[in-house]
Amino acid sequence: MNRNFALEFVRVTEAAALASARMMGRGDEKGADQAAVTSMRAAMNSIDFEGRVVIGEGERDEAPMLYIGEKVGRGGPKLDLALDPLEGTTICAHGGMNSISVIAVAEEGCFLHAPDTYMMKIAVGPTAKGAIDLSATPTENLREVAKAKKCAIEDLTVVILDRPRHEALIKEVRASGARIFLIGDGDVSGAISTCIPNSGVDVLMGTGGAPEGVISAAALRCAGGDFQGKLIFRTDDERGRAAKMGVKDLDRVYRIDELARGRVMFVATGVTDGTMLRGVRFFSGGARTHSIVMRSESGTTRTIEAEHHFDRKPKY
Repeated sequence: MNRNFALEFVRVTEAAALASARMMGRGDEKGADQAAVTSMRAAMNSIDFEGRVVIGEGERDEAPMLYIGEKVGRGGPKLDLALDPLEGTTICAHGGMNSISVIAVAEEGCFLHAPDTYMMKIAVGPTAKGAIDLSATPTENLREVAKAKKCAIEDLTVVILDRPRHEALIKEVRASGARIFLIGDGDVSGAISTCIPNSGVDVLMGTGGAPEGVISAAALRCAGGDFQGKLIFRTDDERGRAAKMGVKDLDRVYRIDELARGRVMFVATGVTDGTMLRGVRFFSGGARTHSIVMRSESGTTRTIEAEHHFDRKPKY
């Protein structure tokens, strides 16, 4: 996969972030999401590649979102995409933190083709790589992570989505002595934060969207972290769709290189301020964006600060 694609796709997440940031704090979740989708699709269709969305915003009947199976690009090398034009839609609409636009890119067939269901997840940064096991208890995992990081469990901070379904998990983590950072949305940012020095985040735990899990695994592959996930099905229909997508073992715990294999790229642009990226800053006639670009092949991580001048900038 040509490394220059990484910079091409930064232009895509920048376009989505610029469009959705206009909707920050205005209380319109659908409007913010649609702005990001429309701009992301148009920007991707300006790139010379043959793209297929394998992780997107629902199935084909949910268009005009970027749906699973949608084809994008002007033609060229075949690449698979795992994307979220606006991760943290509610966050953006309410002016909160950690809303981003994200795309993970891999060669054809290298992402788990998962349905839009839930996934149980655990993520850590490079210093705790190999120390996690989703089949173990949260307490056992925290004990092993602390051992790998050469610290006490009390020194760890665990990111968990603030949901009623996590009541028992939160209770156990508190009993272990670890600290908790509850977030309302945006667990891709939470997972990546485990790999960022001085983010204050050590572990992500809990159940969230399966699409976000695959995206997180791709990002952590690039950053040297670790991730495990298990699909959690709510209905027989979800189990049936998973089987049609090629998921054979519905109870399998997927390791990071089973969710995102081969050569992977990850790009993200901040929409609102967060632990990983700064949000879009508008000024008269333009805006500034803050993005991250990562490649698994080289282990390179680049941060890109761009200044956009709307009177001179091409549309895409």
